[in-house]
Amino acid sequence: MSVTAVPIKPTSRRVLGMLWGGLAVGLILAFVLAWAGTGRAIAQTGSNEQFLAWNAKQAGVKTTMSGLQYKVLEEGKGPSPTDADVTLIKYKGTLRDGTVFDQNDRAPLPVAQVVPGFSEGLKLMKKGGKYRLWIKPELGYGDRDTGGAIPPNSVLVFDVQLLEFLPLAVLQQMQAQGLGGPGAAPGR
Repeated sequence: MSVTAVPIKPTSRRVLGMLWGGLAVGLILAFVLAWAGTGRAIAQTGSNEQFLAWNAKQAGVKTTMSGLQYKVLEEGKGPSPTDADVTLIKYKGTLRDGTVFDQNDRAPLPVAQVVPGFSEGLKLMKKGGKYRLWIKPELGYGDRDTGGAIPPNSVLVFDVQLLEFLPLAVLQQMQAQGLGGPGAAPGR
């Protein structure tokens, strides 16, 4: 039995350089993707502080001096409500994990009578605007047990659309005259 030797050309340095370069780029890309995925996983399962620090770096997210985080999903027009106003909003409230704890398509809410972070977020909005709010516990319910679906020390996430707002005094006058107001049933 004879073995025939087949001569193999040596690989050029250029080809070897491209192979090693491709391997290096692949390893760097794998490291970056793993790092990004780890950051998100830590943020989602980590402490509120870790989550809010990660969230603050996401595209379009702004943080106020109080620590409220918000993202403008759709800008509205005109003036913004004040503490003296009652808003008519559409909203959905969730926890960090996506659990829905409240939602309403037409909720009349006095700006001054909601948790501080929600009030601050409403005062940033303009009629027709849609925002996403991330309310840290200190601006929400804090360490209080609400007795419902919101555990103590929860970050609250709200998608809010500002449909309308009126001064509280005007709304009270309308109600006294039997005209209803924002969110009133048709025919009232």
